[in-house]
Amino acid sequence: MADPRGFIKHRRQLPQRRAVSERVKDWSDVYERLPVVEMEIQASRCMDCGIPFCHQGCPLGNLIPEWNDLVYRSRWKQASDRLAATNNFPDFTGRLCPAPCEPACVLGIGDDPVTIKQVEFEIAERAFENGWVEPKMPSVRTGRSVAVVGSGPAGLAAAQQLTRAGHHVVVFERADRIGGLLRYGIPDFKLEKRYLDRRLAQMEAEGTEFRPGVTIGSDVDGNTLREDFDAVLLAMGSTIARDLPAPGRELAGIHQAMEYLEASNRAGTGDFATSPIHAAGRRVVVIGGGDTGADCIGTAHRQGAASVVQLEIMPRPPLERDPSTPWPLWPLMLRTSPAHEEGGERLFAVSTERFLADESGRLRALSVVEVALTTEGGRPSFAKVEGSEFEIPTDLVLLAMGFVGPERDGVVGELGLELDPRGNVVRNDEWMTSTEGVFSCGDMSRGQSLVVWAIAEGRSAAAAVDRWLMGETALPAPLKAR
Repeated sequence: MADPRGFIKHRRQLPQRRAVSERVKDWSDVYERLPVVEMEIQASRCMDCGIPFCHQGCPLGNLIPEWNDLVYRSRWKQASDRLAATNNFPDFTGRLCPAPCEPACVLGIGDDPVTIKQVEFEIAERAFENGWVEPKMPSVRTGRSVAVVGSGPAGLAAAQQLTRAGHHVVVFERADRIGGLLRYGIPDFKLEKRYLDRRLAQMEAEGTEFRPGVTIGSDVDGNTLREDFDAVLLAMGSTIARDLPAPGRELAGIHQAMEYLEASNRAGTGDFATSPIHAAGRRVVVIGGGDTGADCIGTAHRQGAASVVQLEIMPRPPLERDPSTPWPLWPLMLRTSPAHEEGGERLFAVSTERFLADESGRLRALSVVEVALTTEGGRPSFAKVEGSEFEIPTDLVLLAMGFVGPERDGVVGELGLELDPRGNVVRNDEWMTSTEGVFSCGDMSRGQSLVVWAIAEGRSAAAAVDRWLMGETALPAPLKAR
C-alpha cells in the first residue's frame, strides 16, 4: 500500500486551471500539470482499505491501489505497466472520464477521495514522455481477419486488443479521419488531437489498418463485409440526436450540438477558415445540461459569443451528495465544468415551449416555462408552473439533449439486426448480434454512455470475438454483455 498515514497527513489537491482570461483565447488544455512530487504525495493518500471499492466504480477494473502505491514509491514505469494492463487509452480517460472511481473511494466516506483521475493522467503522460509507450506486437499471427466498423473509443479499444491477439484488423470509419467522437465531438480544450494521433500511430505500428472515408452500408455492402472478413464487430455509436419538435424548430439558427462541435473541430484542423456554425457576437442558448452542453458552452466562449445561457429541464441538484445516492453510488449533485466557470448563465427546471421569429422570419428568442418534477404514477414527469412563462433572446440555439440510438439505415438494416425497445442493437451473452459472426459493442448496444464504458465494452467484445474465432482467448473481459 501507499503511505499508511498519507490520507491523514495530506489533503486532496487538484491541478490548477489556467486563468479564464487566458484560456478562452485559445484551444489548448485547460488544466496545468501538478509537479511530480505533488502527484506522489496525492498517490500516498490511497489507504489500505481492505476492499477497494474504486474497482467497483471503474468499469475497466483499473488496478488503482497498485499503481497508486507504485507512484508513491516513484516507480512510474511499473505504474504505467499496471495501468496499461487494464486500460488501452489512459491518456483519453485521464482527460475525459468523469472518474466514477472517485465517488466510490473508501476514503471518500468521511474525507475527500483520492485524486485517482489525476494520478492516472500523470502516469499516462509520463509514459509517453519517457518512451514507455511502444507498439506491442503479437507473438503469433492467426490468419484470421476482423472488420471493426467505427473508430470511436469502443472500436479503437477492440481493434487494438484483436490486433495484439494476432488477427488482421481493419477499422472502417465513414468520416475522413479516424477517431469518431474523440476526433470530431470533443473540443481541443478537453482533448487536443495530437494526443489522439500519437495513440493511432502506436496502433498502426502494431498492425491495425485504418480505412477512413468508407461508409459500411453504402460504399461497402454489409453482407460483402461479412464475406470478406472472418468476423465483423460493429462499434458505430449512438448517433441519432434527440430532437426538440417545438413550434418554430424549422427556423435558421437551430442546430444539433454535434453539428456545431464537428464544424468547430474541423475548423481547428484547417478544413475551414472559419467554422460555418459560429457563435461570434451571437446570443447562444444551449438546451441540455450534460457534458455535450458544456462542450458547446466552452466552444461558444472561445468563438466570442455575446452571451451564453444553458437550459436544463431537471431541477438544480444539491451542492453535496444527495441522500438518494449514498456512497459508493455515483452521486446526484451539482457539477460545474471549466466551461461554466468561463461565463454564462445556467437555468434549471425550465422547458422550451416554442422558438420565436422576428418580423423577417429569423430566430429571435425562445419561449420557455418553469416546470416542476413529479413522480405521480411511478414515472417522472414535468408539470408546467402556471404564469411562469418568459422569453430568452437568442439567435443561435444548440440542442444537446443526448442520443436515442444507432442509425437504422445502412448496415444495421442490411444485416437485419434485431433492436431492443429503445432502438439499440441486441446482442447475446457472447456479444454477438442476431446475425451470426457480427458482434456489437459500445453505445450502439449499451446506449449513450461514458468513454470509460466504451473502452471496457471494446475490450470485452474483443475477447468474445477472439474466443469465437479461436475457441479460446487470453484477452481480458472486464464486462459481461447486457
